[in-house]
This record gives sequence, C-alpha cells and structure tokens, in this order.
Amino acid sequence: MNNRRGTARRRNVSRRHAAQQRRKWVIVVAAVVIIALIGWFVLVDSSSDAAIRTDLEAEFKGFAPPDEVAEGSGVVEYDIVAQETTAELLDGLSTSVWALNGTVPGQAIRVKLGETVRVNFRNELPAETALHWHGVRVPNAMDGVPGVTQDPIATGGTFTYEFAPPDAGTYWYHSHMNSTEQVERGIHAPLIVEDAISAQYSQDVAWVIDDWPLLENGRLDPNFNDPTDSTHNGRWGNVITINGETDAQLKARPGERIRLRLINAAVARPWALRFPDFPADLIAIDGPYLRSPRSADATILNPGARADIDFVVPDTPGTYEIKDDFSTQLITLGTIVVEGDPVETPSFPVPSNPDVPDWDDATSVGVDLEFKLSLSGNTWQINGEAFPDVEPEEVFPDVFTRVRFTNNSIRLHPMHLHGQFFKVIERNGEPVDEGHWRDSVLLFKDDVIDVGLIATDVGIWAMHCHILEHAAAGMLTLVTVPARS
Repeated sequence: MNNRRGTARRRNVSRRHAAQQRRKWVIVVAAVVIIALIGWFVLVDSSSDAAIRTDLEAEFKGFAPPDEVAEGSGVVEYDIVAQETTAELLDGLSTSVWALNGTVPGQAIRVKLGETVRVNFRNELPAETALHWHGVRVPNAMDGVPGVTQDPIATGGTFTYEFAPPDAGTYWYHSHMNSTEQVERGIHAPLIVEDAISAQYSQDVAWVIDDWPLLENGRLDPNFNDPTDSTHNGRWGNVITINGETDAQLKARPGERIRLRLINAAVARPWALRFPDFPADLIAIDGPYLRSPRSADATILNPGARADIDFVVPDTPGTYEIKDDFSTQLITLGTIVVEGDPVETPSFPVPSNPDVPDWDDATSVGVDLEFKLSLSGNTWQINGEAFPDVEPEEVFPDVFTRVRFTNNSIRLHPMHLHGQFFKVIERNGEPVDEGHWRDSVLLFKDDVIDVGLIATDVGIWAMHCHILEHAAAGMLTLVTVPARS
C-alpha cells in the first residue's frame, strides 16, 4: 500500500513539474513574442518618424548658411562710437543716456541684400561692451556675445564687425554686455536689410519702440536688476518713446502707401498692436516675410521682436493713432498725421514668402530637445541650470529638430535663439501653422510651445529669455550646431 501511495505521490510531483515547465515555456515564448512585437512597433514607428522628418526637410526651402550666400560687390561701412550723452525724453528735462553716434536710438544701418556691412566700432563708455546683431544670421564670430563668441570690448577699445546679411528684413543691434543696464540706457539701433529690388513704397519708416523708467527729474532710475523686477516680468518704464520721442508722428499725404517697421527695444515689455482707425496688413515678423499677409491688429510684439506693417494712408486728413493694449490700459504709441493733397497709391503685390512650409506632419515626430523654464529662489533656470553654469545642447545642421519650450512658471518668457529661425508648430497640444518664421516666441503662464527648427548656421549660439532681467538672473543657455562632416 505504501509503495502505491509513494508511486502516486511521485507521479503527482512529476505532473506538477511538467505543468510548471510548460508554464515557464509559455511565459518565455510569450515574452519573446511581446519583445518582438515591441521591437517591430518601435522599428515601424522609428521608420515612420524618420520618413516624416525626411519629408519635412524636403519641404524646407529656407535659409542658406551665411558663408554660402553670394556677396554683392558693395561694402557699406559705418564708424560707430558708443558714448555717454544726454537726451530730452521729457519736455524740458535732460536725461543722461548711453548712445551710438550720439543719438537714442543709435545710428541706423541700412544695406541692400547682398551688400557687406562693415562696422568700425569704438567703445567710449565707462564699461566694457559688445554689439549683438539681433536676428541677423551672422558668422558665429560676429554674433557679439561676450565670453561666448568674442571678448568684451574695453573702454577705449575697438572692434570691427563685418558680415553680409543673408536675409532681407527688419533687425536691430544692441549691447549684449550687462544688457539690462546698457540696452535700457540706450545702446540699441535699427538695422534694415532692404530687398535687392525693393517695392516702391511712398515711405519706408522704422519705429523703435521703447519704454523708460524715469524719475521726476528726468533721471533714469538707477535700480537695475532689482530682485522684484527680476523675479516678475522685468522692469517696465513709465515713459514710452518712438525713436526717442514721446509724441512720435509720421506725416503722410492721403493715398500714400507706407511700410512701417516696428522694433521692440524695451528690455521687458511686450506690446499688443491695435489699428483702430484704418486697416493694416502684417507682412513680416522678425525679418522674413509671411507666407501671406494678415491683419496687423492684435499682433503681439514681444521684447526684441519686429513687425513690418503695410498700409494705405486714409483719404481723410486728420490724426490716426496706433495703440497698444497688452496691459489693462489702452496706450497710444504713435500717430499718423494725414495732411496735404492726395497722391496716387503705389500699386504692387504685398511682399510675401510662399516658401514658408506648412509642416502639417511636424507634430507627428517626437520631441528632440526640451527647454524647461523655472524659477529657483531669485534665479531663473533652463533645465535646472543657470548661466554661466550650463551644459550646451547640440543640434545637428540640416535636419528637422522638434524643440519644446515648457514654462514651469507664472511669468512671461520671450525665448530668443541666436543664429537661426524657427517655426511654431504646436501650442499647448494644439497644432499651429503661423505661416512665418521667428527668432523668438513669447510664452505665457504654463505654456508649452513646440517649434520646428532646421539649423543652418554652425557655431555656438546663445538662447535666452529676452526679458533681459530674466537672462541676467540665469535664464540663458547655449546651443551648439557642429560643423558639417
């Protein structure tokens, strides 16, 4: 009997062991199948991602590297001196400013596309400085970022900037050394790159919009980089000027067609443009033309940004206002004074860039690079790092790169990338086709904005918030575009 029971127990153990082995093999086979399926899906997804990126790159008919752009025969040369002087920003009051060739805004530079700009710069300020050519795709060594692309220019020192701007449009140049103070004091000026064959506007005018924190005696508030300003939305001024005037006027005759180039030189303050008295078309943002024009009304001009406006002067003489309503108060920025006899309106197509890609499938590819913006104490950080203690990010040239900006704060951040243009493709999970390129994008509280970028300009480039107090408090990093192999 015991033998039979023992034999039965052994048989049961054997059966259980066999069942366990079968279960193990089933699990192993299932795991192999699952891993194979995952690998297959990853391979298919990767293949699909690569195919979409190839299509996006093929759709790009954008920007040749600056060193591959054929230069014209002309060289336009400017001698520019940075120096202390005074300006009458308020009637009857003198304000001590820093200026370029004695004026605020400074010496305007105008060149034709294909011409070479040569600027013989001399620093007579009581501080080191350097000039950055905002939005202009210059060779890296000409970008004007002290400690990154050049040494600071000492008091009494000189430096020659030379480059051939490869893109027509509205740009500006400004100090990139202690910018919260030097730009605020007046070290900025327009740089206009005209089309090789320009449309024949009645007038082509640049307006540099600025705000100044002035005391009652007209003195500029010396409290730069105040911690409250730095941790909020920067320092906003109480006096607004256009081209250094508080009551800027553009005089025109009925029927004239105007190209008005607006440049936001404020260190922190955005503007939301309003044209309550006449229709106006937006034709360019940050330099390059839009794919097609749209109404300029409600265009937001963040610090550092530019907007080109095309409009016909109304037939009825009078005063017409251009306003701002970014904040709760409606503000008059400048006026168009219409007087005199009517003229025949110039007739030509609105300038445009039909080659701006749709990039409809851009949101189907993965995010390649994310910049997370946050505040830690009184320090602004990008991906947990504050300048100068940052590790540069690498972006390879000539390939589609999806870049995400994530605002983990309640403050505004106009993020500006040197050396490249990009296109917004998604805002807070919603696909976007703005129809134009940018060199900066404004993030509001908790915004997540994705941009498409095909880097063309090699070098090491600054990327920072253009609320300059934020950049000074750490919100600046570096992006490296390696040389083509």
